[in-house]
Amino acid sequence: MSDPQLHRVTLANGLRVLLAPDRTAPVVCVSVHYDVGFRSEPEGRTGFAHLFEHLMFQGSESLEKLAHFRHVQGSGGVFNGSTHPDYTDYFQVAPSAALERMLFLEADRMRAPKLTEENLRNQVDVVKEEIRLNVLNRPYGGFPWITLPPVLYSTFANAHNGYGDFSDLEQASLQDCATFFDTFYAPGNAVLTVAGDFVLAEAIDLVGKHFGDVPARPVPVRPSFAEPFPQGELRGEYIDAHATLPGVAVGYRLPDPSTDLDSYLNYVVLTALLTDGDSSRLQRRMTQDEELVVEVGARCGLLGSALDARDPDTLTVTAIHPSTVDVSRVLGALDEELHRLASDGPDTDELARVEARWAAALYSEHDRLMSRTLALGAAELLFGRAELISELPRRIAGVSEEDVVTAAKALRPDSRAVLVLNAGGDQ
Repeated sequence: MSDPQLHRVTLANGLRVLLAPDRTAPVVCVSVHYDVGFRSEPEGRTGFAHLFEHLMFQGSESLEKLAHFRHVQGSGGVFNGSTHPDYTDYFQVAPSAALERMLFLEADRMRAPKLTEENLRNQVDVVKEEIRLNVLNRPYGGFPWITLPPVLYSTFANAHNGYGDFSDLEQASLQDCATFFDTFYAPGNAVLTVAGDFVLAEAIDLVGKHFGDVPARPVPVRPSFAEPFPQGELRGEYIDAHATLPGVAVGYRLPDPSTDLDSYLNYVVLTALLTDGDSSRLQRRMTQDEELVVEVGARCGLLGSALDARDPDTLTVTAIHPSTVDVSRVLGALDEELHRLASDGPDTDELARVEARWAAALYSEHDRLMSRTLALGAAELLFGRAELISELPRRIAGVSEEDVVTAAKALRPDSRAVLVLNAGGDQ
């Protein structure tokens, strides 16, 4: 993957436009990132950002319900959307000849989605069924991205269930929807990204044609969601009625990536040293040598992706272990490996291997136009620098043994949250 040549335009209504031409294949991706996610939901409306993502597919000013689907699929394309802690994204990938159609579709719903009582009630039911399928009726559902934050964090914005509680979803009203749209779905609160096979000047003209007359609205001031770091170990536990083996999730706070990116990336490397590949430290010790767990993973970001949120962000370590192994042994092994890294650091070959694997995985992921477009749009929205995506391999390669030592020293038992999952299913 070559570094994308990025071009920026800002429309009179405030919409930021990022263009990344790539003429290597006759395909184009259009995405829109809105600066609103779980953390922007009002109290009493858990899951509302995700519910609204569903509503944005239910018709718009010029299109009836399901027309968006037909237009994209009829062009040979694919589409989707997703909700994150700090943003909601929508995208289409289609043959390059369909670029104008994709721009029209996104502009039409940015201008006015079709918010009706019928659509609202229908999508509340869809989201509830999604929660049943992915959380309530699934072993380890929501573990740990839903279940760990209430232990680690204390404010509603950071601690609440982003998927939503049924009672909150059922009480959502059309007025709630209209207010949410007016507040957060203004063009000045969004980034439009166009990547792939197009002529730059033509794409800029098409963007202006379809988005230029979307009315400007005030852009909300994003509040700070900062919280103090834990001053001791925080503990919680719950019973998963469907899980057949117990588990544990450990959460640590990460540095603010918008002000201290290099320190944040030190933890990205640290998590890879712990669990990336069969030769990683926790995989080798916990699953192979001592057979303490059946699976273990470490990652930056509650949803599994680094740099997917602003501050505060979370490093998680999760493990599923046999019922014959006490959770204290799992935590003890984790603490010992962190202490070894803090004392001795990684060896040169180990660090080089991890950094090479990480860079290779990133290049592979961003070789796909959809992944690259979404990454560019998210980085532009969250950090104001889509160029960051191309810089990451170099910056990761610059993480030193001393940087890993410093990061490992900060992951102490007295500054973390521990969530114990007790298995309630048939053993």
